[in-house]
Amino acid sequence: MTAIAIVGTGRMGTAFAKRLIESGHEVSVWNRTASGTAAAEEAGATVAHDIADAAASDVILLSLTDAAAVEAVTESLIVAGIAGKLVIDLSTLLPDQTRAVASKITGAGAEFVDCPVGGTVGPALKGQLLGMAGGSEAAFARAKPVLDDLCKRVEHFGPAGSGAAMKLAVNLPLAIYWKTLAEALTMLEGSGISPEAAISLIADSSAGPTVLKNRAQVVIDTLNGTDQPGTFDIAGLAKDLDLALRQAALSGRTMPLSELAAQSYGDALSAGLGGFDGASLTRHLSSG
Repeated sequence: MTAIAIVGTGRMGTAFAKRLIESGHEVSVWNRTASGTAAAEEAGATVAHDIADAAASDVILLSLTDAAAVEAVTESLIVAGIAGKLVIDLSTLLPDQTRAVASKITGAGAEFVDCPVGGTVGPALKGQLLGMAGGSEAAFARAKPVLDDLCKRVEHFGPAGSGAAMKLAVNLPLAIYWKTLAEALTMLEGSGISPEAAISLIADSSAGPTVLKNRAQVVIDTLNGTDQPGTFDIAGLAKDLDLALRQAALSGRTMPLSELAAQSYGDALSAGLGGFDGASLTRHLSSG
């Protein structure tokens, strides 16, 4: 049993808590909005009174929205005292942002691993995520037993920031896919082929990524006119797409397909589709 604190109990943070409790760990949770800890507490987690209470755990997992949140929590943890602790950041940030956080954490005497994950709530609850880790060999070795309880596969890619870079590379094709699927469906206009038949065949072909195979019914229902709540929604996809474009700019690279996709995500967000599945971007574009 390991004493683990989870800072950030959104959908994924709560799923991490439930999975780790089921795996036999002692879990405490802390969230900036106290009401957000209710589901984790119901699953058996202890609610930390404050960030200092969370910092008392041996291992501290961060599951936060953006760099500003991670940086703010990092400062609070350092003030609380984290010497000898292990901090694992599961958030999705830019590599440079992750390296800056890593420097502060290790400077305070703790070990640090960045390990953003591939997968949503369902795989998290089953321990079937993909872990993309960065950090020292020693920190990764210490983190791996915990990460193995969350992930079906964990890869260590190098120093801090390496996991962040890999996560952006993984999410980018998915973000673009929903736009390309919309263009593919334009080939079927007037053909009489139903969304059910089209998606079933595409999902079973080389044009069908894992997300389409796993969520075919969600896509079909969306294309039939009923937008579905997203486990990795349009707002999240747009955020990660923006991070990828910012990273490309820092590297002096251009990504024309990604830039066009970002415009489509902006349109979808303006249409109020931010909380829906990525398939809603496909429906939005193909119905225009």
